[in-house]
Amino acid sequence: MSELCKDISVSFAAATLLSERDWLILTHQYPDGDTLGSAYALCRALQRTGRKARVICADPIPEKYAYLTSAAQADEVSEAHIVAVDVADSKLLGAEFNAVYGKRIDLCIDHHHSNTRYASRLLLQDCSAAAMPVSKVIAAMGVSLDPVIAEALYTAISTDTGCFKYSNTTAETHRLAAELMELGVCADRINREMFDIKSRARLELERLALAAMQFHFHDRLAIMPITAEMIRRAGVVENDMEGLAPIPRQVEGVWVGIMLRETADGGFKVSFRTGNHADASDIAARLGGGGHAAAAGCHINKPLEETLRLLVDAVAAAVPSITE
Repeated sequence: MSELCKDISVSFAAATLLSERDWLILTHQYPDGDTLGSAYALCRALQRTGRKARVICADPIPEKYAYLTSAAQADEVSEAHIVAVDVADSKLLGAEFNAVYGKRIDLCIDHHHSNTRYASRLLLQDCSAAAMPVSKVIAAMGVSLDPVIAEALYTAISTDTGCFKYSNTTAETHRLAAELMELGVCADRINREMFDIKSRARLELERLALAAMQFHFHDRLAIMPITAEMIRRAGVVENDMEGLAPIPRQVEGVWVGIMLRETADGGFKVSFRTGNHADASDIAARLGGGGHAAAAGCHINKPLEETLRLLVDAVAAAVPSITE
């Protein structure tokens, strides 16, 4: 945590962005719709003010977001001025990017209350998606929304609210979505691409993962492991991997749903999803992670069986009533 981190307002964030001629925009690893939509919306807005901007990510960007990347111009930038969007911790940039950029970030725009305050300046708002404060910053910069920015922002808020199904959806979320649709955003196309279309390999991976799902505490805890061997057998590529985290929580009666995916280092990326009975961020914090009350995550660098034991113990400690 940076002791020099300064909490700032929307207007101060806009002034900060307008005070420099070029910006490097960072997203988190394993990129999702919010980090990408927020980043590309901000990139386009900066470019419309005559500034140079470029979005980078440590991991490949899934093909389904091609409509965002193809509409973006990637300028050559000095990397002297850096903004991170939807990144609660510099570790979430990925090990390589964290080493290069983690201590050089001038501004972070985020919506995670677990933000570690690693940037020099932080615009943090408790809202549905990082795209919400990003949209306010764009307005404060004096940039009107065009179709490219609108599509990026809509993608961000739709994906981070589960197509407006999650508890983080608010009236403000719907108002922004309506404004974006009035600008010509094709919501049905984006939502079908984000939520409905699956490859046959993805369906095979889901079959394998569902068969391996474990239940604990009177079926109130569901844990779905996805190992490297499952990924190999299913033949999935990275583009097929997004959107798996909510599946365990979809089972009737489950209070806490956990999806863990084996990573290249032999550890596991863990995603927590909860309802009113539990705080996902509390569970994740016990394992060195963080996030929101209903959605959080962490990384555990242990073998599968030990990881499973740690998860069960963490849930029992964070949600004592689940064991009753």
